[in-house]
Amino acid sequence: MIISYAALKEKSKLEKYQVSLPSLEANQVSIDVINCGICHSDISAIDNAWGLSSFPLVAGHEVIGKVNAVGKSVTQHKIGDIVGLGWHSGYCHNCEYCKTEDYNFCSNTKKTIFSQYGGFAQSVHADEESVIAIPAGMDLDKVGPLLCGGITVFTPIIEFGIDKNFKVGVVGIGGLGHIAIKFLKAIGCHVTAFTSNEEKSDSIIEMGADEVVSSIQQDVLKSKHDQFDFIISTVNQKLNWNSYLACLKPRGRLHLVGATLEPIDVSVFNLMKGRKSISGSPVGSPKNIIKMLEFSAKHKIYPEIELFDFSEINAAIEKVKRNEIRYRAVVKW
Repeated sequence: MIISYAALKEKSKLEKYQVSLPSLEANQVSIDVINCGICHSDISAIDNAWGLSSFPLVAGHEVIGKVNAVGKSVTQHKIGDIVGLGWHSGYCHNCEYCKTEDYNFCSNTKKTIFSQYGGFAQSVHADEESVIAIPAGMDLDKVGPLLCGGITVFTPIIEFGIDKNFKVGVVGIGGLGHIAIKFLKAIGCHVTAFTSNEEKSDSIIEMGADEVVSSIQQDVLKSKHDQFDFIISTVNQKLNWNSYLACLKPRGRLHLVGATLEPIDVSVFNLMKGRKSISGSPVGSPKNIIKMLEFSAKHKIYPEIELFDFSEINAAIEKVKRNEIRYRAVVKW
């Protein structure tokens, strides 16, 4: 038996709860949790906002820990290794996507917080392919949020070949957006931050943004028409998407990583003019997580965090809900 912090019912506060993990499978790794980030997706799971949750639910999918046991078939990790675990905890290994290492497209993925007990616990099990070695020397208190928030914004950078010649806009400077700014600035892009909270302006500039503009004033958005090669939106709410499409240059792309539940309504003519496109993506493959961690280690890129003891997890969650965290919360044993 191990100690976890579990939601015993929908929208409840987390309670200290003993759980028994299943026997370790041949391809699995057992991880003693050192710390775990708190993501908005954890709160969505606790609240059953997506209708996918079953209870008791142990959330947590930005895990940093130490390997304490390995299955008999494991070759990638050994006892004592420092590793991370993100959104996915397993794959089918047989589909076309698994065979090309695009594991995140596997239709039979196991989700760290829906298919099993997650990282708000003393230990967690996962498929060795989903467990990522953490580069030596990284600040372990700050790495966890990179495994979800970080890879979510890093994936489109890799997939769409964003380089120093791109002029990029980042919409929403919170847990995802502030990491995106740091990655894009390290690449050498000109970065514009779109935010509804002007009080963040100084800290956003310190993170590397070249300019900060209002995301809610239509006259300001109009002044940015036809300027951007790529705009990434990290917000989880409906915006005036046509306004942002208008800010793109010909062949520009509006990419969504914020999990808004409302439909996207845009003018087809707005897309046709300039041959613009809209796309979206969730997290990313293990191979891209590895690339991201190598990039982060090289450029010393970390999320801004607030660190809490695991016993303070409910207080931390409440701060996340109130949008008071700057910019990611992490709980630590």
